[in-house]
Amino acid sequence: MSGGHRFDPTVLREYDIRGIVGENLGLADARALGRVFARLVREGGGRKVVTAYDGRESSPSLEAALVEALAEAGIDVCRIGLGPTPMLYYAAREMAAGGAVMVTGSHNPPDHNGFKLVLGEASLYGDAIQQLGRMALEVEEAKPAPGTISRRTIIDDYVRRLAAGYGNTGRTLAVAWDAGNGATGEVMTRLTSLLPGRHVLLNAEIDGRFPSHHPDPTVPENLKQLQEAVLSEGCDLGVAFDGDGDRIGVIDGQARIVWGDQLLVLLARDVLTRRPGATIIADVKASRVLFDEVRKAGGNPVMWRAGHSLIKAKMAELKAPLAGELSGHVFIADGYYGFDDGLYAAVRLLDILGRSPFTLAGMRAALPVMATMPEVRFDCPESRKFAVIDEVKSRLRAAGTTIIDIDGVRVETEGGWWLLRASNTQASLVIRCEAEDESGLDRIQRALALELVRSGIEPPEVLGHARPPAGG
Repeated sequence: MSGGHRFDPTVLREYDIRGIVGENLGLADARALGRVFARLVREGGGRKVVTAYDGRESSPSLEAALVEALAEAGIDVCRIGLGPTPMLYYAAREMAAGGAVMVTGSHNPPDHNGFKLVLGEASLYGDAIQQLGRMALEVEEAKPAPGTISRRTIIDDYVRRLAAGYGNTGRTLAVAWDAGNGATGEVMTRLTSLLPGRHVLLNAEIDGRFPSHHPDPTVPENLKQLQEAVLSEGCDLGVAFDGDGDRIGVIDGQARIVWGDQLLVLLARDVLTRRPGATIIADVKASRVLFDEVRKAGGNPVMWRAGHSLIKAKMAELKAPLAGELSGHVFIADGYYGFDDGLYAAVRLLDILGRSPFTLAGMRAALPVMATMPEVRFDCPESRKFAVIDEVKSRLRAAGTTIIDIDGVRVETEGGWWLLRASNTQASLVIRCEAEDESGLDRIQRALALELVRSGIEPPEVLGHARPPAGG
């Protein structure tokens, strides 16, 4: 069997394998991945792997090369075809597969692509991704008997499972849906035909060039079309999905963004009516309001590291029924599988609203209002980004400051908090701030800027310009 493949090290990311097709990612990488992933599955006692792909122009050929290599390496491959990542997760669970591989570039530009990997029921991330790279350099001595290749259409089963999350009681709603020309398009169309109410569908045609707008619902610019539709069509809310459907963006009936941590509050309140005292997990970027509201609702809020694979692992460890990230990943194990599924999160939100006398806009307005600085990323050399975090931690500890250091450094003050962390996927630092009012936000931003300056980092413009005091 062939071996000795070297991946470009930049494509081996924290949570997946991702690169630019024709530049640092191609068919040879897909074949090498199939060979080494097959070995991992076999070593774990598995034999079956499920594959799927998104709507990018490069995805079918990458998936075909992957499948060929998996089968040559002794794996029985079931191909479910074009669709969103959570449909692959669903298929793998239902088929009790030993592994699953999704060919997707997620929300990245059209010329990007990659692979999301599941071994058993757990996502591969961190050193496990690096291990694949090391394994690819090896030549496997014994060649196993070839596996089989089959196809299965699972979209109807998946759509029915999604629709089962809606209780079909209470008032009906008018909803605008935006697939962003991403992989959710066909599933979204079929799903809405099963749900009561009036549904306005945008960009349901799957087109990997993303002609309407970029499929990342965390960027306000990408939600403008949905906001316009909500207002012009008189909708109660709007929902949008990223390129592969594992993240959700939400707009209320007044076309205001409902951020990921605000959405998690609404979902948590509902889950806690059935599971009082349950653990609810959110990432370190989430608002203080979320943790406070979960406590008020009788839950046990847990803050954890950002990253969908990390959150899923913590969720399984703590047996939490619900978790979420500011980025729009929502993980529901209350009546569902616990993986991140934007479409299922949308259905559960509609179910909550259908049973409630309040509108989404009213629910959003009732949440405490904080002055916030949205997440900001800015360039920092790969060789410096983690060192900066360590320097800031050391200074704050020496000053007696209480910090949360599960992921970067989060400093809680009486009137708010600030966060500084290193990106796991880019040569950049990530910052976010929140306070009870604008003056408090300005004070917190200046404190964060000062720490950056002390480490020789020019603060981004959003923080203003800080200089250390004389002798500081």
